[in-house]
Amino acid sequence: MPKKFDTNPLDPEFPERVRGRWAKEEPEAEKKTRRFPEYAEPDERTRRFDGANFTSYAPPADTGQAPAAYQTSALYQHPGEESSSRKVAKVGLPENILVALPYLPFSLIGLIAGILELIFVPKSEAKVRFHAAQGVAAHIGILIVTTILGFADVFTNLAGVASFIFWIVTTIMLLVFTYKAWKGEPVHIESVDGLTNWLEDKINPRV
Repeated sequence: MPKKFDTNPLDPEFPERVRGRWAKEEPEAEKKTRRFPEYAEPDERTRRFDGANFTSYAPPADTGQAPAAYQTSALYQHPGEESSSRKVAKVGLPENILVALPYLPFSLIGLIAGILELIFVPKSEAKVRFHAAQGVAAHIGILIVTTILGFADVFTNLAGVASFIFWIVTTIMLLVFTYKAWKGEPVHIESVDGLTNWLEDKINPRV
């Protein structure tokens, strides 16, 4: 038997020798074309949906009554839009009133209301106590600036004008905060954060 690489592809008799070699080595039966098996019938046991099974998945017949509306508003409420009409324990006033009172622009009302809330509202009412402390801190900051401008008015008339403008701006600001707190919207005065935290921590409620 010739070796695997003992032939010269450039030899003109090469194709004939290759055909002869395959004729000797491969039996005649192996050279016949193999056929694929005939297509078999599908399995009759395959589960099919008949009319009864198909209609069992159909929606119920129209009864003439509209389906109930799907309510989603009660599933989730934004923290700034949650209801605040409930009454706060040991005070008896609605929450939205208590969180709005400390921001009233009249110091004798807003400041005193905030201090009273810090004294009587329990620690469990964190939202009310935060707004009370923040309102008190805002009023204290406004009083400090107003006092400084009042002393400066002795030396210059510009301080009096500045004090009047400051009063107008802070009054409008506090009115906006009062409205937002009453509506349940978030109110955050970053400039008085330190004093707010201190007041809320140091003034303990009387149980």
